[in-house]
Amino acid sequence: MVKPLAITALAAALLTACMAGPDHVRPHMAVPGRFEADAAATPGAAAPAAFDDAFLQGLDDPLLARLVDEALQSNHDLRVALARFDRANALLRGARFDALPTITAHGEAADVRSSADQAPGTPREARDDESWSAGIAASWELDLFGRVRRAIEAGRAGAEASAADLRALQVAVAGEVARAYVELRGTQERLRVARANRDNQQRTLELVTARLDAGAGTEFDTARARAQLEGTAATIPALEAQAQVAMHRLAVLTGRDPGALVAELSPPAPLPALPPRIDPGTPGDLLRARPDVAAAEARLHAATARIGVATADLFPRLTLGGLVGTQAIDAGALFERDSETRIVALGIDWSFLDVGRVRARIAAANAEAEGELARWQQAVLLALEDTENALVRHSRTRVADAHLERAARDAAVAARLARARYEAGASGLLEVLDAERVQLQAEDAFAEGRTRSVASAVALYKALAGGWPQRVPERERIAGRRELPDAQAPERRVASRP
Repeated sequence: MVKPLAITALAAALLTACMAGPDHVRPHMAVPGRFEADAAATPGAAAPAAFDDAFLQGLDDPLLARLVDEALQSNHDLRVALARFDRANALLRGARFDALPTITAHGEAADVRSSADQAPGTPREARDDESWSAGIAASWELDLFGRVRRAIEAGRAGAEASAADLRALQVAVAGEVARAYVELRGTQERLRVARANRDNQQRTLELVTARLDAGAGTEFDTARARAQLEGTAATIPALEAQAQVAMHRLAVLTGRDPGALVAELSPPAPLPALPPRIDPGTPGDLLRARPDVAAAEARLHAATARIGVATADLFPRLTLGGLVGTQAIDAGALFERDSETRIVALGIDWSFLDVGRVRARIAAANAEAEGELARWQQAVLLALEDTENALVRHSRTRVADAHLERAARDAAVAARLARARYEAGASGLLEVLDAERVQLQAEDAFAEGRTRSVASAVALYKALAGGWPQRVPERERIAGRRELPDAQAPERRVASRP
């Protein structure tokens, strides 16, 4: 009894040894204190939380908010990402079991008859033998140099990376839904403008035709008026097709067939409202919020841990094994004291003669970690670039909107005055047609500009890692199996530690 206790105590003492390989150190990059494109920010600007709240309400558009929520739960790309996350968690659970003893049970009952050649001179009846055995065996790798612990660490980091990938895709899907919805409403507004101008030009053509019938007009004026009307009418089918494409896109993003939302989205609706001011916070806040940066850091952590896994192969691998069982030639004596068997063993496996291969694997793991570090640095720079570009585009489109709005308002007044002057005989048809053409261009440009403004706010939302809450996509039942009741958010499940 003393020897097993001594072996167990020795194992416990050795398990306190340090782990092989480097520990993960959180990477750091120097970033500016604020965004260059946000230099004009005022102290009274809305905080990032207010920006999130605005997008939680779908830019004051309940239908958009509902579509985003449906996409976060039913989008098929998100379900693929969720499956990858579940796989990473399953692998992590498997790695955690490697730190525990492996216990197996066995039993055997045999009736053996030896041949006459095997037992010469033995009567036939005496060549029959019975064998009975049962036992429980245990095997436990003594993780002296941290191979198993580093493998668990790598698996945990991989699961965290998969969770961050899922969050990043959720941001992208929500942004894509918002962008498609904004494009749809903007296209519908452009359709309204085109149809209104077509109706105005139709009335102008009718007026010119009436004057021609009265002998006060010319065929030339009538042809020009009709040509302008037909040119305006020709823009309408393309815009209608563009609106249909956006509706089909929204349906697929929410996990439905392309035509599922046509009836609901066909009635025109105004563009979502823009928040008065969006404060992006600081670059440091951005890097803490961006899931793609978090995913890159988690993969760097996993690669660093795998260096330890490879390094641990330089050292001996110790395994503590044991067996408690019973063996007998008669079933009645199977569990008697004299049938008891017991084994306690300490095994050593050391590949010191194969050190070249081990060092090659270590070098490969180090190279992988260097690559993941570079990938993290690139993710940081791309996040900063994405946000700076989104800030510039959003601020410039807001300025352009103000000019386009004034241009559209003045063009409408000019067209109305030109038509009145023509009806009064104070000007020619060319003035009316030119004013109507300018009106159409200005109003269409304003509608397109407002669409760009709202779309730039959505792009800024994506760059800042979004504001809609996270959702776990719905899973389908497979092979009649009931869905597990666990619906925890990925980040909560990943947060658990062995």
